[in-house]
Amino acid sequence: MMKKFYLILILFLCTSSISLNEKTYQFAVLKYQGGGDWYSNPSSLKNLAIFCNEKLNMNINPNYATVDVGSLEIFNYPFIFMTGHGNVYFNNFESENLRNYLMSGGFLHIDDNYGMDQYVRKEMKKVFPELDFVELPKSHKIYNMKFKFENGLPKIHEHDNKRPQGMALIKNGRLVCFYSYESDLGDGWEDKEIHQNSKNKREKALKMGANIIDYIMTNN
Repeated sequence: MMKKFYLILILFLCTSSISLNEKTYQFAVLKYQGGGDWYSNPSSLKNLAIFCNEKLNMNINPNYATVDVGSLEIFNYPFIFMTGHGNVYFNNFESENLRNYLMSGGFLHIDDNYGMDQYVRKEMKKVFPELDFVELPKSHKIYNMKFKFENGLPKIHEHDNKRPQGMALIKNGRLVCFYSYESDLGDGWEDKEIHQNSKNKREKALKMGANIIDYIMTNN
């Protein structure tokens, strides 16, 4: 399975010079058990892909996929996005599958839409029992790619009016999971009429999302 994922990454690198009309890879939304609405923010990844194509000269298919945590199809995607409100549950097989994906070069971005925190922390402990989420400093490269965020993760939605935190799971020196908490980047990526976010907030959200994608494609 690791060989399969590495072959996909090699294919991506080899096709990165193809015409922008030919989309070389796509994102995927993670479908999980537990009752949480994993399908939240349905227009987010489409808009992020379009933004990355325009601003970073990438070749991302705006039509994202949906993959189950326990599916082998997860290995087909370099970037998996997880969001929702409320409960999340991984069984043993799903936890092992997600761990193998992340250890093989995949990347997971968890965006707390609201109410996920206690569940995310517990379930990701099943995936990496040996790791804890650590907050990334403002000086971290993920905040200093094409777009600069001197104050770290931007605040897009108020929620509990807590400060936004960009946290990570780091395995063998590699950032395998980025967790945006009290920020709600996905809301800012959605079509503008859905949440009525200001142009400034939407731009901040999309720029931070582009930084995440740029970081994993050039540093992982």
